[in-house]
Amino acid sequence: MQAACSASAATADDSVSGLSAARLWSLRTVATTPSTNIEARALPPWHAVRATTQSAGRGRTGKHWVSDAGGLWLSAVLPCPGPRELWATLPLAAGWALIAALTSLGVSDLRLRWPNDILSGRRKLAGLLVERHTADTAVVGIGLNVFNSPESAEPALRDTTTRLADLTALGGTSLDDVVALVLQSLARAHHRLATEGFAPIAADLNRAWSEPRLVALTLAGEDAAVIGSFHGITSCGHLELSTRDGTRHTYDATRVAFLRELE
Repeated sequence: MQAACSASAATADDSVSGLSAARLWSLRTVATTPSTNIEARALPPWHAVRATTQSAGRGRTGKHWVSDAGGLWLSAVLPCPGPRELWATLPLAAGWALIAALTSLGVSDLRLRWPNDILSGRRKLAGLLVERHTADTAVVGIGLNVFNSPESAEPALRDTTTRLADLTALGGTSLDDVVALVLQSLARAHHRLATEGFAPIAADLNRAWSEPRLVALTLAGEDAAVIGSFHGITSCGHLELSTRDGTRHTYDATRVAFLRELE
């Protein structure tokens, strides 16, 4: 049974259009930092931090993210006015924004591995980490492989990651250009979420899955994995899974510690 969504879209006054928001971004660049999310957590809305490298980049489960030179390591602060539940799907909306930005560069066949990884085929291109440090803002952290070579620092990544430069002809596109596109797309996603709600974004994300995928879920506090067919996400952003007995289940991201796609 699908859980009911508990919140509707915010009012239009809670956001601004993507183009006007893009002009409002204030970007600070640092050479290196442990984590851009740490750098950004005390900043006001529409401020962002970008680093050339990170020494302690991390994903949603705390796993280390190789952050070598040539990649995009960015954290952007977005306003989240009103009840907290209005913005529960912001991590997925940020994934939609990143896919939209990369698609504009000519990349095709991207999909979101729920809830926070961007994949091309079975290889990871980018990851997101959204954190709330104050009641009315959220930090959207993005790690994107662009020109870097993460497998040089960690050889085990050779067969599991990819980079933007291998997926499209970037030509004269620089990291600065990619940053501008990503920030603009984040602003548009924020506006869309605030004015339309999450359902249209969920529909866009679900189009990337042409057929159910067999996955294994590790639930928080449980040892045994739940194995089933992933059917996409609901209008609330919950994962929808059917187990082998044909029963449909939905899972909120807070309940899932890890999702693994099976062959």
